[in-house]
Amino acid sequence: MKGYFQIGHIAKLHGFKGEVSLFLDVTQPDNYRSLNVIFFEIEGIATPFPIQSVKPMINGFMVLKLEGVNSEAEARRLVRKSVFLSDSLLPVLDEHSFYDHEIVGFTVIDAVRGNIGTAIGVIDHPSNPLLQVDKEGVEILIPLNLELYKKVNRTEKTLTLTTPEGLLEVYLT
Repeated sequence: MKGYFQIGHIAKLHGFKGEVSLFLDVTQPDNYRSLNVIFFEIEGIATPFPIQSVKPMINGFMVLKLEGVNSEAEARRLVRKSVFLSDSLLPVLDEHSFYDHEIVGFTVIDAVRGNIGTAIGVIDHPSNPLLQVDKEGVEILIPLNLELYKKVNRTEKTLTLTTPEGLLEVYLT
């Protein structure tokens, strides 16, 4: 959905009074504890669901009570649905930082080798997040080490970086 970014999905029901368990698939789940509204894509439209209450849990989960969802049957319809927030909630970043979702489709440029492919996603492992790059059908995984990144150009949709020595050869030879 244009103008929205995915933060996770409804993993399961929590109790029988309409509460749901939200799994946050984000780098810093604690940043999302004070939400007051989330969005679901319903028939192609971003549909807001105001939040009545939030109970933080561990391991990226939190329990939500949504306005208008008052029974187990109503909550069950939301299980496995993706959860979104409006892009307007995101602070503007400088040219050296980016949000994982915004760089999908960007051209990835190595400072030495030039164009190395298209960003297709981020694998968000806590100890070693990786940038996924597609180079003519070959997936290249590049560590998301901030020291490697030189510049994000949102106008030209490019991400310029310096890949670790020998990394590209592992994938491309």
